[in-house]
Amino acid sequence: MSEKKLIFVVDDDPFILNLVQKRFDGDEMSVFMFSYGEECLEQLSRNPELIILDYLFYKKDEEVMGGMEIFTRIREYNENIPVIMLSGQDKGDVVLELARKGIEDYVIKDESLINNLEIAIEDVFSKND
Repeated sequence: MSEKKLIFVVDDDPFILNLVQKRFDGDEMSVFMFSYGEECLEQLSRNPELIILDYLFYKKDEEVMGGMEIFTRIREYNENIPVIMLSGQDKGDVVLELARKGIEDYVIKDESLINNLEIAIEDVFSKND
């Protein structure tokens, strides 16, 4: 039995965090949840094997980093950490920009989110095994 894979999930939507944790936290994966990228960046020294990152963040009355800025900081820290981006939008130009910057995958927040995320995670880990 191999060690659990450490996964960070960064999303300001508690429903999404809960959904992802319920589905993926278990025997093979250990899921840590963060509501904002700043919290995730502070924990990068724990060397997650994957980061699932929301594209848009909103915090009432406070400036917070967006997904692209967080992604850039993650890359500056360790360019080898795979990142899957989540988003409620499916704009082609956004997806292309993310692909050019080296995002592993892009999953749209819709009714297929968990299934598509599962495929994306399996894909990332099969490439890195």
